[in-house]
Amino acid sequence: MAEIPLERPLIIHSQYIKDFSFENPNAPEIFSALNEQGPALNITLDVQPRLLSERTYEIVLLLRVQAKVQEKTTFLIELDYAGVVKVADAVPESEMEPLLMIEAPRYFFPFARNVLATITRDGGFPPLVINPIDFEQFYARHKKNNQQTAVAQA
Repeated sequence: MAEIPLERPLIIHSQYIKDFSFENPNAPEIFSALNEQGPALNITLDVQPRLLSERTYEIVLLLRVQAKVQEKTTFLIELDYAGVVKVADAVPESEMEPLLMIEAPRYFFPFARNVLATITRDGGFPPLVINPIDFEQFYARHKKNNQQTAVAQA
């Protein structure tokens, strides 16, 4: 029989929009320029954990979206979606970073994605539904980039 841990490794205390901006700078003219394909999108993502107190962190997903049609900005979105999590005492230090950089964002992302879909729809565009993100792959790239930066600075 498998042993079932009594304590969850990550406890989510809250989730919230920390900062948010939506710009539709070329309205209403941009709506006539939209074609059936929709705008070209540039989406960037970052994850920033910040220690609040012992084993309690704020995790912020920073999402930036720039949409263009015919070199004109269609819309700009900046969303900092955050949550406060506590890492269980039973979790060893070596496993904390993956919990904070993979598991916490995995829980928060669907809510942030919903904010983006709602605001683009309310802004007069088709809802922007971002595909799910592989946060394990994101974390691996993040670690690799940090290691390369550290080597370059040495």
